[in-house]
Order: sequence, then C-alpha cells, then structure tokens
Amino acid sequence: MPLFRIVALFLGLSVILGLSIWLVTSLSHLYMQISFTAPILANLLLLLVIVLIGSLVGGYIYYINKYTRRKSGRKPGKRRANRDRVIIPEEKTQVAAQNLQALRQQVGQIQDKIAQKALLGRSRQIEADLKRGEVKVVIFGTGSAGKTSLVNALVGEIVGETNPIMGTTTQGQTYSLKLRGVGREILIIDTPGILEAGIAGTEREKVAKQLATEADLLVFTVDNDLRQSEYKPLKTLAEIGKRSLLVFNKTDLYTDEDREMILGRLQERVKSFIAPGDVTAICANPQPVQLATGEIIDPPVEILPLIKRLVAVLRAEGEDLIADNILLQSHRLGEEARTIIENQRRRESDKIIDRYQWISAGVIAVTPVPVVDMLATAAVNAQMVIEIGRIYNIELDFEQGKELALSLGKTLVSLGVVKGAVDILAKALQLNFATYIVGKAIQAVSAAYLTRIAGKSFIEYFRRNLDWGDGGITEVVQQQFQLSRRDEFVKSFVQDAISKVVQPLSEAWGDEDLEEEEEAQIVSEMVAQLEDDW
Repeated sequence: MPLFRIVALFLGLSVILGLSIWLVTSLSHLYMQISFTAPILANLLLLLVIVLIGSLVGGYIYYINKYTRRKSGRKPGKRRANRDRVIIPEEKTQVAAQNLQALRQQVGQIQDKIAQKALLGRSRQIEADLKRGEVKVVIFGTGSAGKTSLVNALVGEIVGETNPIMGTTTQGQTYSLKLRGVGREILIIDTPGILEAGIAGTEREKVAKQLATEADLLVFTVDNDLRQSEYKPLKTLAEIGKRSLLVFNKTDLYTDEDREMILGRLQERVKSFIAPGDVTAICANPQPVQLATGEIIDPPVEILPLIKRLVAVLRAEGEDLIADNILLQSHRLGEEARTIIENQRRRESDKIIDRYQWISAGVIAVTPVPVVDMLATAAVNAQMVIEIGRIYNIELDFEQGKELALSLGKTLVSLGVVKGAVDILAKALQLNFATYIVGKAIQAVSAAYLTRIAGKSFIEYFRRNLDWGDGGITEVVQQQFQLSRRDEFVKSFVQDAISKVVQPLSEAWGDEDLEEEEEAQIVSEMVAQLEDDW
C-alpha cells in the first residue's frame, strides 16, 4: 500500500475516533437522561449512534480507495489480468482468419505441390501466432552496424559473437527478454546483415528481409547517416505497414556535435514514415578509453533511450502490433498464393494461344475462299476464348465465345492493328524468303499473329472477371499490340512462323520471282483480305 494512502487512512481514522469519543460521551449523558423516562427511545438512539459511526468509517475507507484508483488509472487486479491474458483486437484477428480460410481454397488450385506445401505450412504458423503470447522484435540493418552488440546489451549478457566484420550473424537468432512495464515476453531476433557482397551475402539478406517482414516491431540499426541502399529497404518495410524504430548506434565514435547533427539528419530523412520520437541514439558496445594517466576504462553501455522507447511503444501498442502483423502476414500470404495462381493460369493460357495461333494460320493457308476464311478464323478464336475462360473458372458456350471473338476482331480492324501487323510481318518475312512465297504466307502468319493478340487480350478480360477495365477493350488491345510489336518478340515469332508456316508453304508451292510492283500489290491485297476476314 502506498505511504500516502497509509498516512491519509491513519489521520482520517484518528479524527473519526476522536469525534466518535466526543459524540459517545455527549450522547451517553443524553441516554442516561432519556432512559429514566423512555427506555425504548434511548435504545433506538444508541443504535442510531452505532450505525452513524460505522457509516462514517466505511464511507471514509470507500472514498480513499476510489481516489487512489483514480490516481493510478486502473482497477484492482487489472495489471495482473493483463499479464495472464492475451488480448488481441478481435476484429483484426477475424479478418486474418477469413484470409487464411480463403487461402486454403486458393491453395487447392495450385498445381505446384512444393509451393502448395510451403503456403500451407506458413498459414499454420500464422494460426499459431494468433494464440501466442510473445511480441517479436527484429533487429535489422547492415552487417557492421552493431546489431549483435545491441542484442547483447538488451539481453544483458553475451548471447552471440560480436565482430565489426560483415557476415558474422549468418542465420536469424532468437533470444528472450523481459522488460519492466511490459506484460508480454519479448523475443529479440538478431538477423544477418544486409548489403553484403557475394552469393552468400545475398542469401543472408533474403533471410534477414523475410524475418523483418514477420516482425511485430522492427528495430533498424545504423552507425551513421542513412545511405540510399539502407533507406530503400527501411522505407519499403514501413510502406507495407511494418512498425519501425530507427537506432543510431556507435555514438561513442563521434563528437557530441556530430552526434546531434547525424541524429537530426536521420529524423529529418525518415519523418514521412517514422516519427522523430522513434529515432534514438545509443552506444551498445562502447570502445575502451585510455585516460591521461594511462589507465584504460570501459565506458558504460548507453541503450536507455532505446529501452524507454521500446517499453513505451510495447505498452501502448503491443496488442495492436501483434494483430496488425498477423493481419499483414495473412494478407501477404494470400497475395503470394494469388500470384502463383495467376502465373499458373497465364502459362496454361499461353499454351492454348500458342496452339490456336498456328491452327488459325493453317486454316487460312488451306482455305482460299474469303468467306470461309472469315468463318473459319472466327470459329478458331471462339473455341480459344472458351478454353481460356475455363482456366479462369468462367464457362462460356460457343455462341458467347464467337460473339466475343468477332467483337475483338472488329476492334483490331478499327484500330488499324490488322494493317500494322501485316506491315510488320511482311517486312520481317521478306528478309528470308522470295516475295511470291511471302505473298502466299503472309495472310496465314498474320492470322496467327492477330490470334495471339486476341488471346492475350482475353486473358486480361477474364483476369478482371469479365471486365475490360476503365479504358475498355480499345486500351487492352492497343496495349497487347504494343507488347507484340517489340523487336525481340517479332524476331522470335517470325522464326516460329518460318518453321511452322512459311517453309511448309515454300516446299508445297516452290519459289517464283515477282516484280517489285507485283510484290506491293500482293501485300496490299493481303491487307485488304485480312481486314475483310476480321
């Protein structure tokens, strides 16, 4: 019990006891006088006096307790309850649980068994984190910033090798810590350094970044002003929602003036995503100092500013930090699963497009009648649309597929994509074959090229759940055409076209030489024919 409360209680009871004695003495005379004439009335008066004295004592104790609780700002037993009970904000944990449930449904669509197993394992870890009672504090930074020395100072004993040479800590190491005023156990995680040279350094950096993204609270350690290579990962982690403290270590290597200048510069550079109060200066492992007398002394460790800030943050935000991290991890895991599924769908769709583009070329090559060309190409593209839709879990019948194919074909014509495709391919093919063969093959190759653009456009349409986006079908088609006209793609496509279309036609028809005017006329007729077909 606080001394103030004991003194106040003693003085109050003394006053009440004195007044009670005076009151009892005075009332005893009154009782004696009344008892001779009205004994019952005298007894009632005595009972009233006893009740009154008891009420005064009880009321005084009650208000003393109430005042003390108001000053402390908590109810009796609340501090102990907070230590024994894990209270994570319910709304955020519910959202995290929903994300994990959706993840399990997504994982079933992943064909890669290794990726599937890894995602399920990480989802179980997140579920375990929902029930855990510790808060994870990750020490992050370059290899020579003194991270391990900082961990040693925090834990209060040497828990790992300290060395200024980069690469000492090669794996994440975890240590337990209790801080007065923080109800939860704190797990201090020392990470490998970032920005180290070599393949081994790159691998250690991956480990460090993974641990950093899983932290409830991040302590980013530097030993000077932030370099751009340090600033970028720190800002990236802050932007994904990672609560961070920035620690300026090894301050014993600087003068007081330089120390204040660097600290102020750090606070200014990160003020958009880290509050100035979360930037602290410490010295976790001060260097020995030689006095004028020749005596060498070891200066004391100076990490009190960081400890105070850790306690303040964990007491005020500890539960929210854990909940936010769990929610962030579940969201990132869901995004990772969606990315895997999206890449898987694109690979499968690309196989379908690759098959149908050469089917289109073959149909056009062997079908000389213009009307049949148009109907055959539309039929090929309609079936392609249906198969791509199935990959995205969207079922279409043939008429719906044909309507979509014709609609996109008209867009290709209206935007001049057909003419542009023929010009690109005619120029590329003429470098390899005689003009007559080019004239025979260009319509077929162009059909394959346009089928590819159509297929890529439909991937975007199905990926957006039957929506062309804000720019509509025009923007999607133009974007895919621009991607398909890049030199590296055209070269690769033409090489495939030569082996699959042009060479077979060349062997079937033989070479014939034509005049330049006839060549231009053939190309012009091919452009007009393709525009009519679409």
